Amino acid sequence: MYAIVEINGQQFKVEQGAKLYVNHIKDAEEGKTVEFEKVLLVDNDGAITVGAPTVEGAKVVAEVITPLVKGDKVIVFKKKRRKGYRVKNGHRQQYSQIEVKSVIA
Repeated sequence: MYAIVEINGQQFKVEQGAKLYVNHIKDAEEGKTVEFEKVLLVDNDGAITVGAPTVEGAKVVAEVITPLVKGDKVIVFKKKRRKGYRVKNGHRQQYSQIEVKSVIA
């Protein structure tokens, strides 16, 4: 059994026991359970239910393993030739690691 769920604006395919890195969840604490109710699709052993836009009564229960994980640094470098224009910026995305406990449909 798996589901397609929307978490913080991104879609993920989740199964029971799966560990995911999702965009940082505010107010998340280690060991706390969170519920995601924007379930877009549920596959229950071949019986597929597609929501319009979401599946009624379906939700995903997950536990926060690590509330804040920092991703790799990305360097943004802009340059215009012969103009003396050079700008260097860096960015580091923040994630939360969760483990899916159950998919309820």
